[in-house]
Amino acid sequence: MNDPGSGPASESNLAGPPSPSLIQSVFIGPAGLRAGWRFAIYLLACFVLLRALSLIIGFLFPRLQGLWALFAGECQLLVAAIVPAGALSRVERRPFGSYGLSRERAFGAFFWAGALWGLVSITVLLVAMRGFGAFYFGGLALHGVRILKFAAFWGVLFLIVGLFEEFLFRGYTQFTLAEGIGFWPAAVLLSAAFGAIHLRNQGEAWIGALGAAFIGLFFCLTLRRTRSLWFAAGMHASWDWGETFLYSVPDSGFLPPGHLLNSSFHGPQWLTGGSVGPEGSVLLFALIAVMWVVFGRMYPAQQLLAGETQGHREN
Repeated sequence: MNDPGSGPASESNLAGPPSPSLIQSVFIGPAGLRAGWRFAIYLLACFVLLRALSLIIGFLFPRLQGLWALFAGECQLLVAAIVPAGALSRVERRPFGSYGLSRERAFGAFFWAGALWGLVSITVLLVAMRGFGAFYFGGLALHGVRILKFAAFWGVLFLIVGLFEEFLFRGYTQFTLAEGIGFWPAAVLLSAAFGAIHLRNQGEAWIGALGAAFIGLFFCLTLRRTRSLWFAAGMHASWDWGETFLYSVPDSGFLPPGHLLNSSFHGPQWLTGGSVGPEGSVLLFALIAVMWVVFGRMYPAQQLLAGETQGHREN
């Protein structure tokens, strides 16, 4: 009697599973839809949602202008960055916190540590510029209750800016690209994009965009070490608040009304940053180098817990 597992009938079993089609190879990887396609879908969804929100806000509030228009615009950007990631997290069957902004850590120790870092860092930079005779704090530009009003307004607005920019460039995008090409290659690409997008700001220059790119890389280091975006979001928000309101200097060429001081710069552009502000000064790059070393020692890699669930893989 013949063995049912032998003979010509069993030869097809030895050939293994059929080869995937070209379309499957292009779009599908071992973990499902390839990272590059998920990245593209996310960006497309962000763009479409942002356009829809802009039309809705424009229809509901046609006369919105000035600082409130700026505030509404930043809110739209944050929603457009967060909502598609939330939808994709369900499709990908992973918690939203995997992308860096977990609810468990919201406004916790990392956020406030980052906020302290941001305020101290911008202070050190401007004090150094003052030491070189390039920056002067000046007198008060606001008085009375207007100080509190604008301090609160810029605090909330820059919190929104910090959350939006950190999540867009180091949240879902960083997580997804890191799955495909590794953490640091993804960090370099997205930090370069982060710097390049600053060139759209009026008064920005290439050195300011380069500074923003290096700051972006530092934020990636904080993400790598803390497994969270809350440190970067806190630092980003307080840095911008310190620049724009507290010390009243241009932030990537942006100097709106409602700032605390009548500060001023005097000296060569390479030192003062020119129209860019402190982020266009060569002193910024020295500051980033110091921050990188200090942060690396304060948050050493070996202290990371292997069981953390923030989702940014060690590649």
